[in-house]
Amino acid sequence: AQIGVHAMGLAAASAQVLGLADELQDHTMPDIGTQSLREELIDPGEALLDGLSREVREETGLEVVRWSGLLYEISVLAPGLGWRLRVEVHLALEVAGEVFVGQDPDGIVISSDWVSVQGCNERLRHAQPWVREPLMEWMTERFESPRLFEYELHGDAPSDVLVTRK
Repeated sequence: AQIGVHAMGLAAASAQVLGLADELQDHTMPDIGTQSLREELIDPGEALLDGLSREVREETGLEVVRWSGLLYEISVLAPGLGWRLRVEVHLALEVAGEVFVGQDPDGIVISSDWVSVQGCNERLRHAQPWVREPLMEWMTERFESPRLFEYELHGDAPSDVLVTRK
């Protein structure tokens, strides 16, 4: 079984979040098996928030000065596909620098800008539920206590997967 563990950082400026687009991002269900298992964030031996800070710097040019604690966690179980995914999401409380794109060592980030709640909802309209739902809930509710979002994928072929939220 493959296990993907990821961390995601949110940088918020008043009612907006920093949105990234990458050239591998295809939010359609047939790519569910490969997209979700990209392991690129935390290097071996690297602390989670250190790796997350490095990724934010590499992909956006922003330096995270201060992180919140855990904002929310996502758990996705896909027994028929032989993988599970766990994502920790943290909020960047303070950032320094200017947003820029083009120095991502992975070469996948193609744009970056500040996005309103409405803009974020529009950009994520075709995203997998475990990406869209937790982020949109946080953006509309701004909950302060960490939440767990659990999903299960039913099916053994990426094109025939049914996603349910627990």
